[in-house]
Amino acid sequence: MNDWNTSIIEEFRAHDGKVGGRFEGAPLLLLHTTGARTGEERVNPVMYRDLGDGRVAVFASYAGLDVNPAWFHNLVAEPRVSAEIGTGTRDFAARVATGDERTAIWEAQKADYPGFAGYEAKTSREIPVVVLEPR
Repeated sequence: MNDWNTSIIEEFRAHDGKVGGRFEGAPLLLLHTTGARTGEERVNPVMYRDLGDGRVAVFASYAGLDVNPAWFHNLVAEPRVSAEIGTGTRDFAARVATGDERTAIWEAQKADYPGFAGYEAKTSREIPVVVLEPR
């Protein structure tokens, strides 16, 4: 885990799920995945969108780089994940949204957080939208 992620994770946990800086006020969770090659737990801070009914969506934007983030590959390989949201931890099953479902979630996220439109403009790949459903 890099120092940037470590500092966000520490701040998140020290302040009941809230962080400052560029993520201040944004919905942020700590996504726990299992390393596809190592089998070791990985933790990544990511923005999320509350979809209701206990479901949330996360976005494999990787700040607009032309590759998906490692956490995305990990959850595709092992879709049983957990997430720290606020002061609690919840278990989820991850699945990649497609078609109209993906479009609706992605367009709403870009409207609420225009930085995601910037990420989309920087890359030729379709940024994956992942729905986390309670398990």
